[in-house]
Amino acid sequence: MGKAFDIGAVPFNAEGWGPPDSTITGSNINLPLNVPFAPFSRSDKLGRIADWTRNFNNPTRSKNPADAVFDFTNDDDDDTFHLVDPKPPPRPKFGPKWRFPQQRQLPQRRDEEVEAKKREQEKERARRDRLYHMNRSNPNQQRREAAVFKSSVDIQPEWNMHDQIPFSTFSKLSFTVPEPEDLLLCGALEYYDRTYDRITPKNERRLERFKNRNFFKVTTTDDPIIRRLANEDKATVFATDTILSTLMCAPRSVYSWDIVVQRVGNKLFFDKRDGSQLDLLSVHETSQEPLPESKDDINSAHSLSVEAAYINQNFSQQVLIRDGNKVTFDEANPFANEGEEVASVAYRYRRWKLDDDMYLVARCEVHSVVDVNKQRSFLTLNALNEFDPKYSGVDWRQKLETQRGAVLATELKNNANKLAKWTAQALLASADTMKLGLI
Repeated sequence: MGKAFDIGAVPFNAEGWGPPDSTITGSNINLPLNVPFAPFSRSDKLGRIADWTRNFNNPTRSKNPADAVFDFTNDDDDDTFHLVDPKPPPRPKFGPKWRFPQQRQLPQRRDEEVEAKKREQEKERARRDRLYHMNRSNPNQQRREAAVFKSSVDIQPEWNMHDQIPFSTFSKLSFTVPEPEDLLLCGALEYYDRTYDRITPKNERRLERFKNRNFFKVTTTDDPIIRRLANEDKATVFATDTILSTLMCAPRSVYSWDIVVQRVGNKLFFDKRDGSQLDLLSVHETSQEPLPESKDDINSAHSLSVEAAYINQNFSQQVLIRDGNKVTFDEANPFANEGEEVASVAYRYRRWKLDDDMYLVARCEVHSVVDVNKQRSFLTLNALNEFDPKYSGVDWRQKLETQRGAVLATELKNNANKLAKWTAQALLASADTMKLGLI
C-alpha cells in the first residue's frame, strides 16, 4: 500500500469558528506570518470555502451582516469609471459676436495658378482611383491585376544611361517637312480585286494560305539599296517605315520594344534586332483587359502577334488579281533571289529634307495598285483579326451587318497603337488608300 495522506495538524478553536486568535502555535510555527485571511480588494472574486448557515434561496449572501466581506458579488467597481463627452461644450445663445476681417483677394494670376494646381491634383487623384479599382476584387468579376511587361532587351548592369525621354513628351512634338522625293522604286505590284469590297458576313470568304510567296523583313543596314544610297551621300539619316512609325506612335505603345542606332562617320542608321518584336503585329495591346502571360496559351500576346503577322501576309495576297498582270518599277525586288516567287510589294526609297545639312531616307512599302480615273493609285493592305469575343466584348458576326461603326470603334480602342502605325506607314509611303480587312 502507498503512503497515507497526512493533512497535518489542524488548530482547534474552543471559543468559536475559525482559527484561534493566537497564530503562533507549535503546529503552525513554520507558516508565513501576516497573511490576510479575508479579501483585501473588491477585484478579487473570492468567497468562503464553505458556509452551511447560508440561505439556499440566496446562496451568495450570508445572513450575518458581519460576513458581508466574505460574500462574492458581481458588481463592477464604477467609482473610477468616468464618461467623457466628445461633444464640444455648448455655446451660449447670447453673447458677443466676434468678427474677423476678411483676407484680401489674391491677384487674378494667383487664382488661376491655384485653380490649375487643383485641377492637376484632381487628375492625379482620379488616376490613382482608377489604378486602385483596377486591382480591387469585384464579387461580380474575376480579379484583374495591372499587367507588368518585361523589357524587350536585357539591360546590362555595366550600361550607362545617357538620357531618359518620357513618352508624354512625344505627343507634344511636331515638325513640318516639305514633300518627299522618290529616289528609287523597286519591286512589282499586282492589282487589287474590287470584289472584296462587297464582302459581308453572309457572303464571307475563307482566308487562303500562300506558302510559296516569300515575305522579307530586312533591317536598314542589311538593305543593299540603302547601303548604295549611303555611299552616294544621299542622306545622313537612314531608316525604314516600320522603325519610323514605331517612333512616331511611341506614346500609344504598351508592349516593350527597342531599336538600335548605329553611327558610321556622320551618318545614323536606325536598325531593329534579329527576331525583333517590330516584325510582329500586336493584338489587343491598348485594351483594358490584359491577355494571358504564358506563351503556351493560344490567347497570349506572343501567340496572337505571330498569328496576326501570318494573317496580314496572307490577306495582302488574297485580295489581289493573280492573273500575272503586274506593275513593275525601276528595279526588281532587292531581297529576292533569281526565280524566287515573292509577294506583291513595292519599296519606295524616299528622302525628306529635315534641315539644310540633314536629309532622311526611308524605305516605305506599298502592297497593291488600282486604277482610279485612269490614274494609278497605291494601296496598303492590312487586316484586323478577331480571336475571342469575351476580351473585346463585341461579336463581329452579330455587329458587322448592322453596327460596323461599333466594331471599328472597339478596334480603335483595343488596337490604337497598331492602327496608328499602319496610318503612319501609309502616310510615309504616300499611299492613296489604306484597306482594312476583318478576319
